[in-house]
Amino acid sequence: MTAREKFLVGVVLMVGAVGYLMYTGIRETSTYYLTLEEFLPQKEALANAGVRVAGRVRSGSVDWNPKNLRLSFTMIGFDHNGQPADAPGLAVRYQGVLPDMFAEERDVIVEGQYAPGADTLQATTVMTSCPSKYEAELEQDGTGAASPS
Repeated sequence: MTAREKFLVGVVLMVGAVGYLMYTGIRETSTYYLTLEEFLPQKEALANAGVRVAGRVRSGSVDWNPKNLRLSFTMIGFDHNGQPADAPGLAVRYQGVLPDMFAEERDVIVEGQYAPGADTLQATTVMTSCPSKYEAELEQDGTGAASPS
């Protein structure tokens, strides 16, 4: 085998390796998630399977224990923000570091497995989104008019 043929074989192997890494990387990160409204009707069929579910953290449902890094909360659908506490929701349990932006009424994507007996999503990953709007806080000046702080 000549030096040119060895070089071509090396190039083909490198291009193949890079192509394979690109393919697997795209496949791993392109996993689709279900909204809570899509997930709830088919939760029994998705039992014990890996799922990603998007929703919103219900106000007043967060229980965080920093000593053992356990988090539990109820996820509600995007359309149920401000709805009564009996609106359909899904209990989520997670053990790990609390995401920085995690808060009540914040949009989250939870990855894990649904346990039908406990009616709980056992999360392996909790991802939060940044607030979509940042608004200046208004302060009252001496004249009674509001001005940005």
